[in-house]
Amino acid sequence: MTVQPPIPFHPAPLAPEQVAFDRHELGRILGLYGRMVAAGEWRDYAVSFLRDRAVFSVFRRAAEHPLYRIEKHPRLRNRQGMYALVGMDGQILKRGHDLAAVLRDLDRKLIRPVD
Repeated sequence: MTVQPPIPFHPAPLAPEQVAFDRHELGRILGLYGRMVAAGEWRDYAVSFLRDRAVFSVFRRAAEHPLYRIEKHPRLRNRQGMYALVGMDGQILKRGHDLAAVLRDLDRKLIRPVD
């Protein structure tokens, strides 16, 4: 009689403990942040990596509420898009599947008429 070793049980892979921006996303966000700092619009930022979302917040001054929050919600990937631009009052200004399209509204704020 042959004895077969037990088949090892491999549980399903666990969901990541926190969501984060990847290198390309951070590069695009920090590029916009650098242009806005050079224009004198923004002064500080904060990054939060939570269980269900990643948040990049920008501030005019360090002691204020954030002017904008750029959020990544992977659970909304197949619905409204996983990237969102949230205003100071918590209203979602733009949502989409492409980070560049979501950030385009903030890039337009840099274009000003010359007097």
